[in-house]
Amino acid sequence: MQLIDGKAINLQMQAEILQQVEEMVKNGQKRPNLAVIQVGDDGASTTYVNSKIKTCHAVGFESTDVRFPADITEAELLAKIAEINADPNVDGLIVQLPLPKHISENKVIEAIDYRKDVDGFHPINTGRMAMSLPAFLPATPAGIMELLARYNIETEGKECVVLGRSNIVGTPISLLMSRKSNPGNATVTICHSRSKNLKEICRRADILIVAIGKPEFVTADMIKPGAVVIDVGIHRLPSTETQSGFKLKGDVKFDEVAPLCSYITPVPGGVGPMTIISLLKNTLLAGQHKIYE
Repeated sequence: MQLIDGKAINLQMQAEILQQVEEMVKNGQKRPNLAVIQVGDDGASTTYVNSKIKTCHAVGFESTDVRFPADITEAELLAKIAEINADPNVDGLIVQLPLPKHISENKVIEAIDYRKDVDGFHPINTGRMAMSLPAFLPATPAGIMELLARYNIETEGKECVVLGRSNIVGTPISLLMSRKSNPGNATVTICHSRSKNLKEICRRADILIVAIGKPEFVTADMIKPGAVVIDVGIHRLPSTETQSGFKLKGDVKFDEVAPLCSYITPVPGGVGPMTIISLLKNTLLAGQHKIYE
């Protein structure tokens, strides 16, 4: 069993992006600029936003940090998005989710200029991805593909089972794994809350990608020996083992599943570090005009 080290790949990619940014500056181009909008003061969202801003600076990007109170109106938020869309100095724009209930997430996602949509959530980017056209890919699925590529994990002709059908992870990763590419060319089954015979389906998987949102849902009796397991879940659970009183767990019962695997991502330190770096890779591509001229 080999651990897939997302932290190490994140650092490799940071160095690669920084090198490209310095080349851009040397050639008289501007540094890529990522704008991040946060609404409200949700603790988890603040942590994510601060981490994105910090990593921006680590790779030589500029950042535009916009924070609004939770009671901002939808119209005010949409007006700010329109302003950033029109700003030629900003290459990428993300609005941190979730948003307060009085603001429509769909309206906000569709308001972002798809050429600056480095989260890869806009319907134009989603549609282009489904058609295997150049597009900004959603960060977590893109990060998973990067891990598979950098660990030289064979995907062609393999049976891949995806647990979860969200628009953020499950559905896009199923598309990416099935399309003509490397990694890709897998035979993909996507499972969800209505799927029957779940254990039997999972036991067929050469590659099992788990994004079901339930802590330690996947157990040893769901694993084919030698399978590759990618655990997207992250949950903060009470624990007597740590000083903080909490421990981070994934959607996979790691201790009993890991011995059966050829490769597995740990939680934390597996898929998580790949999400932010994939977002910054999209921002670099936006700054270089490599997806949309």
